[in-house]
Amino acid sequence: MNKNLEHIHHQTFEDIRQTNNAGEEFWLARQLGKILDYAEYRNFLPVIEKAKKACANSGQPVSNHFVEMHEMIEIGKGGQREMPSRWPKKFCKSRGNQNEQ
Repeated sequence: MNKNLEHIHHQTFEDIRQTNNAGEEFWLARQLGKILDYAEYRNFLPVIEKAKKACANSGQPVSNHFVEMHEMIEIGKGGQREMPSRWPKKFCKSRGNQNEQ
């Protein structure tokens, strides 16, 4: 990956980074999928699974790095619907990005 593209992706990841009440950084998986150019969230799910395997293979408890959750997504005419999502923390977010390459 060239340095300019790497900088753009890094900045984009920083733009969608969130912090919980304990000060832990996390990213919403649906947002990550979009910035990684996945047209549909379901196509991003295998990447999440690879990142979870990378966590386990490195001796990290997957439950410390991924939280199953629900988030509100926009649907037609301004409505919202609660949909399943993941909450990857920093370690596995970087692993998922590595596995995608």
